[in-house]
Amino acid sequence: MTTTMREQVEETIEVIRPALQADGGDIELKEVDEVTGIVTVTLVGACGTCPASTQTLKQGIERIMRDRVDGVTEVVNV
Repeated sequence: MTTTMREQVEETIEVIRPALQADGGDIELKEVDEVTGIVTVTLVGACGTCPASTQTLKQGIERIMRDRVDGVTEVVNV
């Protein structure tokens, strides 16, 4: 059984989530564009206001997503 890109992204978020929650934040998946490979998320709680959240998003979350999910090109925070 093949899983969709969205399902793979959701599974990856479940792996990432405990680390974000440990810092008082969380992540919400908004959209997965399977054509462009862009994953749209919202960082909430402490992650939403943290000055390092852009770095966390790009060097942490985006890198993990690209490693684990074929087709992901970018992760953006809205």
